[in-house]
Amino acid sequence: MNKVVARRTDQPRTIGQSIIALSAGFVVAVVLSLGTDFSLHAVGFWPALAQPMAAPLLLIATIYRTIYQIISAYVVARLAPYRPLQHALIGGAIGLALSIAGGIATWNRALGPHWYSVALLFVALPSAWVGGKLRLTQLGRQTAA
Repeated sequence: MNKVVARRTDQPRTIGQSIIALSAGFVVAVVLSLGTDFSLHAVGFWPALAQPMAAPLLLIATIYRTIYQIISAYVVARLAPYRPLQHALIGGAIGLALSIAGGIATWNRALGPHWYSVALLFVALPSAWVGGKLRLTQLGRQTAA
């Protein structure tokens, strides 16, 4: 007897949907981060643009950027056509690559301590994992399937 294996069609695996999910997560991260940065500059909590930042202010920036990365990863996982955790981690890897590029570009500029650039590298993938796991928890799943 021949068995026909049914393929799931309720969640088509399209590259376009994956790109949209990753792009939306990127937009969320950029809008939240830059919006907060510019708001803090506008109210005078941050120093003027292109001025060095003190370590306590960069600690605050690290905290809110980590939260925003989690939100961004959740958005990616929420919009992913399949494998939400995998999509969130791909977004985190892209964020890691962008953090590396940003760290290299600003390393020799006296805009603040180097630990800030390094910290952004260390939180990129863990925060993506948390955002993806939040989505899996919401779906009632504990695996990345």
